Amino acid sequence: MLVSLYRTNSAFLFIFYYYFVNMKKDIHPKYHKDAKVICACGNTFTTGSVLPEIKTELCSACHPFYTGKQKLVDTARRVEKFQAKMAVQKEVAKTRKGKKAKRAVKAETRAKKEVTVKAEKKSGKK
Repeated sequence: MLVSLYRTNSAFLFIFYYYFVNMKKDIHPKYHKDAKVICACGNTFTTGSVLPEIKTELCSACHPFYTGKQKLVDTARRVEKFQAKMAVQKEVAKTRKGKKAKRAVKAETRAKKEVTVKAEKKSGKK
């Protein structure tokens, strides 16, 4: 049969035959579909595993990341420094003018200068 698969030049069939038909017996562990997981907090749930019972210290019910009680341990105060920078930036942003407002002010000053220059030229020529 192996020769006939090889002659068909089909790699898929060859791999299928090699790995699945010739699979070794009794080397794989038994899979438990209803493995019981017990957490240190008392929470229990079932999952699939090669072990019939799993004991763990943290689960999704007691882990700080999932419960929202996460504490950031930052010895260099990076988080506080970043939050301070952001607060200062928000305060400064309240007093700043936007680009459109700045451009409008520049356009008004240019228009005033042009009017005064034109008026001076007219008065100087006559």
